[in-house]
Amino acid sequence: MSNAIESITTTALGLALDAASQRQQVIATNIANAGTVGYTPVRLGFADQMQDLQRRLDAGLPLDSYSLAAFQTRMTPVLDANNQPAKVQLDEEVVMMSQNSVQYQALVRGLSRHLSILGMAASDGKR
Repeated sequence: MSNAIESITTTALGLALDAASQRQQVIATNIANAGTVGYTPVRLGFADQMQDLQRRLDAGLPLDSYSLAAFQTRMTPVLDANNQPAKVQLDEEVVMMSQNSVQYQALVRGLSRHLSILGMAASDGKR
């Protein structure tokens, strides 16, 4: 049981770090192409996949590291109110980049603590 929890935690944190890294790249690309004529900014989303995982849990199906490993993010274009490609809003992009950086740092700290706990368990609490 604890192996399954450890595996899911490690996999989930790893996937979250991957998603945050990809999100940072997408935001940086949006900022870099802000002045490019015809460029459509994109967002990295995974809400649909999270809903699929929730449905899996609601159906009583197990959530393991294999089902998490199939988790993928999707890039979607940013559209305006008229369903037309939006222009890059630099202020929004910079705010999202800052938020993403803070989230990434929190995930790194969480993974570090998780691995520290596993290291202590492996060494029977000895330093």
